[in-house]
Amino acid sequence: MGEYAIDSISWPLTNFQLLFTYKKAYGEGEENHHSTAHPASFLPKSYQLGILMTRTRTKAFNWESHKYNWWRTLERKVPDIEKSGFTTAWLPPATNSFAPEGYLPQDLYSLNSSYGSEHMLKALLYKMKQHRVRPMADIVINHRIGTTQGHGGRYNRYDGISLSWDERAVTSCTGGLGNRSTGDNFNGVPNIDHTQTFVRKDIIKWLQWLRYDVGFQDFRFDFARGYAPKFAKEYIQEAKPIFSVGEYWDSCSYNGCGLEYNQDSHRQRIINWIDNTGGLSTAFDFTTKGILQEAVRGELWRLRDAQGKPPGVMGWWASRAVTFLDNHDTGSTQAHWPFPSSHVMEGYAYLLTHPGIPSVFYDHFCDWGESIHDQIVKLMSIRKSKGIHSRSSIKIAEAQPNLYSAFIGEKVCMKIGDGTWCPAGKEWTLATCGHRYAVWQK
Repeated sequence: MGEYAIDSISWPLTNFQLLFTYKKAYGEGEENHHSTAHPASFLPKSYQLGILMTRTRTKAFNWESHKYNWWRTLERKVPDIEKSGFTTAWLPPATNSFAPEGYLPQDLYSLNSSYGSEHMLKALLYKMKQHRVRPMADIVINHRIGTTQGHGGRYNRYDGISLSWDERAVTSCTGGLGNRSTGDNFNGVPNIDHTQTFVRKDIIKWLQWLRYDVGFQDFRFDFARGYAPKFAKEYIQEAKPIFSVGEYWDSCSYNGCGLEYNQDSHRQRIINWIDNTGGLSTAFDFTTKGILQEAVRGELWRLRDAQGKPPGVMGWWASRAVTFLDNHDTGSTQAHWPFPSSHVMEGYAYLLTHPGIPSVFYDHFCDWGESIHDQIVKLMSIRKSKGIHSRSSIKIAEAQPNLYSAFIGEKVCMKIGDGTWCPAGKEWTLATCGHRYAVWQK
């Protein structure tokens, strides 16, 4: 199965997670009528199996994780992570932060955080290297908390710490003397002006330090809506992470009756962000999440768009779509936009058999009991053994209120919902099944 690697999800001011995904990375020559970008030639063509880990009430990773000597805790988990087949871990922001959760960064070169000391972090990274688990850095560069008051009495200067920027590094719309923001504001804090040459030079040097000196291999760009994607492209080109994913999260389209059937404008915005990184980054497929969690409630017709394709980013640019059911913001203790708990295995039967880059939420995998854990493992093993990858072909057979079925590649088909369906032909055998889902293989 080759190398494995990680991706990421979620936005600031919540808990952190380990994210692993199962995918074939960055295929070349992919046809995509919604983008003009070309795949990154320097990225590996590998399968990546993964899981997103976040904390529930009993173990790891929620908004309170910083209170529990976290680097040391994770170090003890590394052997089990490798044993489970997951080889990349998305770590929380590793640098000094004004808030203990890590999403209000201040001194970017200080590796002493509420998650543990620099020594503990390096011990964790060393353990991960021994077990061939790749660490993903949570890159929070949309905003940065100042140390001293400057223009307008705002804390928009960074005196006394590394990268001692002045007010020019802060956008004019968030109290600085820089230019206007090139994206959406993260309100209440100084937003970084990425149009400034000296700022980008410093960020690139910092990212290269994380990549080659500290030892992070993959990047997750937090609040990617906050600055133009051309800057993410530049940072990826200069720092050369093995894998990158952006968190471009905005609202789906709703009307008075609920979620609209056509979410093309929503997924196009995510596609545009990916496209403007030159295709060097993937993005979380929030479109698929929004549609899927409505579909499993008896509206499975939503899972086929007007062109007969999957209705999310997966249907337009699968090799750049990181699919997921939940993360620390949408589910877990935050529960801002949770996937319906009684349909979680239907959700994974869909994601883990379909193209795109599926991810598995820690709560589901580790805290929802042995049965859920084993069912997810079985689905992942089928995906691996039958060679399903991010660009696998898909033919949707049925999309009715209570039944969705599809053929993926040449050797797998599946169905979800309580409707009756099975493939024709003696060559098909049942590979696995559970509550409201079944998967067949050749």
